Amino acid sequence: MSLQEQFDQAQADSKSLAERPDNMTLLKIYALYKQASSGDATGSRPGFTDMVGRAKFDAWAALKGTSADEAKQQYIDLIEELK
Repeated sequence: MSLQEQFDQAQADSKSLAERPDNMTLLKIYALYKQASSGDATGSRPGFTDMVGRAKFDAWAALKGTSADEAKQQYIDLIEELK
């Protein structure tokens, strides 16, 4: 199976995990997905009143410079751990 196929399967698997991951793990899942699908974080950081958006942006921005393939592999590995 190709990396993209594994990534697509991991996305499907992430929707049917036995239990909901904690917030820090959810942020990591989000950040890896965004890095794999969109590349480095773009746009401006959300304002002080949008704490969730700000946390998501910060998690994504922390992965700056990570290649799409590397982010996909990390995403796949994380979802496999959570299964």
